[in-house]
This record gives sequence, structure tokens and C-alpha cells, in this order.
Amino acid sequence: MTQIVDTEAAAPQPGATPTVQEDTPGPEPSPALSAPSPVEAALEDDTEPQNPLTEKFSEAEWEALKEFREAFPEQDDAESTSYNLWGVTINPLKPKDARVSVVLMKFLRARNLNPAEAKDMLISTLRWRKSFKVDEAMKEQFPEDVFGKLGRTYGKDKDGHPIAYNLYGANKDLDAVFGDTQRFLRWRVAFMEESIALLDFETVDQMVQIHDYEGVSMSSRTQASKNAASEASSIFQGHYPEFLAKKFFVNVPSFLTWIFWIFKPLLSAATVAKMSVVGSGPKVIGTTLLPLIPADQLPKRYGGDADGF
Repeated sequence: MTQIVDTEAAAPQPGATPTVQEDTPGPEPSPALSAPSPVEAALEDDTEPQNPLTEKFSEAEWEALKEFREAFPEQDDAESTSYNLWGVTINPLKPKDARVSVVLMKFLRARNLNPAEAKDMLISTLRWRKSFKVDEAMKEQFPEDVFGKLGRTYGKDKDGHPIAYNLYGANKDLDAVFGDTQRFLRWRVAFMEESIALLDFETVDQMVQIHDYEGVSMSSRTQASKNAASEASSIFQGHYPEFLAKKFFVNVPSFLTWIFWIFKPLLSAATVAKMSVVGSGPKVIGTTLLPLIPADQLPKRYGGDADGF
């Protein structure tokens, strides 16, 4: 049998003294506080994830990085958008990540720790990568007979930096190499991206570059080659900051040596310190490179013991 529960209050019985409940004032309600955004909450935590590269940041660099993260990004939908840059995901909802810090520091150092200028450079780079279609360039199949010998990566220096070789005289057919400037630039960017893929942004975030001019002559400096070199230089200066540990120019013909001295006053002291013009031949080149690169990591053509390429 189902029991029916009377939900009404029971009436007071005759003769009973009704009980009067006094209204006791409750605690005052706390004023409503606006919850911080996910980005603000993450930034308020002073704990910084570390790796061997971030542990080398100076106090000034950390301060600039914190200001940089607070200012970036500015798009309306930015808080739900992540960017993948050189294999590192930059997520505005989780801005504190050691590898992200290493990538962002590149832009800061390239702009003398000025967060506003670094932000402009980063946004410009993201826009350029989209318009240039970098991901498509990396998937493109370039003719082996044209570009196959122009760029190689081989070995590491004593600090673990991978070594990228640019061999300017490896293909004498300049029309094939530079005739289609945009194709050359896509190949050159793809080669740069492949070299960067060797970096882990934890223990190493820079590479050594060796520019080999063996086989280059006066006739190699065509208008097409100069235009392509100028555009490539502009791309790397504007969108690939602080990737250079050292740069060596080897087998440089005498008619080109003076060019380096002319442009030297136009370069920053930090950049000049990373560049060296080396002589020609394995013995001379090896004298400069072997103190920095183990013999088994350096091809014989450059004074090492490795078979190389």
C-alpha cells in the first residue's frame, strides 16, 4: 500500500503554544570576483618549466619573455589558436613551456629584447609562412639533378650543433638552378627547414653552416643568381632568427674575398663574431674546423676523417 506524504505544514493542535521561528540573518554574500582568463592564470604562476637552454637565460631575458607572452597574440580568436613553428606548438592557453620559451627567445634576441618588436617579427613570420606555403615547399619533390648536390647536412660539432653545407659550385648549370627564382627559394627554404628539424630546442637550437665556394667563378654571378641570393637573404634575416652558431666560408676565390670585407661594417658585432672566411684545401680548412668539429664528423674534403658526401 502506497504511503501518501502530506507536503503541507501540520496545523497547530488546540491548546498548544505555537512555536515562532525567528529570522536569523545569514552571512553577507561575498562580492562576485571575475575569474582570470586561462592565459592570465597561467602567467600568474611564477613557476617556469626549464630545460638546458632556458637555464642559460639571463634575468633580463626572462623579464622580456614574460612581457612578450603577455602581449602575444592579438587576434580575436587567438586564445583558441595554436601555432606550430619548427615542430614546437605555441599554445596561448598554455604559454609556459620550455621549448616554446626557447623559440620565443630567438625573436627577442633578434630584436635586442624588445617585446613589441619581437612580437611584430613573430607575427610577420607566421604570416609569411602561410603565404609562402612552407609546409607545401617541404613536401615538394625538387629535381635531384638540379638541387641534389647543392645542400647537405652531415655531422655535428663538439657542442652538438648539426652542420649544414651549402655548395655553391656543385652545379654549373646556373640557368637550371636560378632560372626559376621562386623554385630556388622554395628549395632553399625547404633545406633550411630540414636542417632545423635536427634541432631539439632543449639542448641545441642552432646550427653550424659551411658555405663552400669551390668551383665558383666570375661567370657564376649572374643577375638571376644575385636576385635569388638577395631574396633568400631577406627571408632568412626576417623569418629565421638566431639559428646560426657559426658560419664558415671555405674555398672562397680571391675575387669574392673583398666582398666580405666591404659588408663587414654593416653587420653587428655579434654576427661578425660568428663568421669566418677560411682558405682553400683540406689542410688549411681543417686547421680552422677541427678544433670545433670532431675529425670523425668532418668530411675528408674539409680536413676531417669522415667519408662524408
